[in-house]
Amino acid sequence: MLGLKLPTDPRWVNIVEKNIEEILTDHAFCEQKATSTAISLIVSFPEYTELVEEMIALVKEEISHFKMVHDKIIDRGWVLGRDRKDQYVVELVKFFPKGGSRTTQLIHRLLYAALIEARSCERFRLLSEELQDKELAEFYRKLMVSEANHYTMFLGFARQYGKKQEVDAKWQQLLDYEAQIMAKLGTSETIHG
Repeated sequence: MLGLKLPTDPRWVNIVEKNIEEILTDHAFCEQKATSTAISLIVSFPEYTELVEEMIALVKEEISHFKMVHDKIIDRGWVLGRDRKDQYVVELVKFFPKGGSRTTQLIHRLLYAALIEARSCERFRLLSEELQDKELAEFYRKLMVSEANHYTMFLGFARQYGKKQEVDAKWQQLLDYEAQIMAKLGTSETIHG
């Protein structure tokens, strides 16, 4: 369904289970960054009314997910750790060249967002199926559904605003590139790494 070319090695969950506090902190900041991305799309592309409306709804949903993750951290007697670079995203956003028309820039940003959401969905599915902590497994199962909806929304907007064949070709190229990134990751207690 997600089209990812390289699935996450299930052993990644073993790394997560030894570092639940770290994965929750990383996850909280991923939700905060997703909120920021939606706000940035509103600010950068206000003339796309349908996109703006969906991003307003997404801001509310993502910040509520941030709160849910933050509550899990607090419930466990921890505090939110510091943010760190998401190496996955740093590498991913190198794929498309900078510049181009406003429409091209929008499509590239939408494709990046779709792929980040797809990978998050895939990781959340794995956590929901493999975590020994049943409370967290159920938590990630519920979030997985949201991530799948976000992935399809971003990809749908990219296809709506661009030429479908060109967008689909770029999407396949981005998926291939992302698989190369993932081949080097999967060894840390981060949502994407």
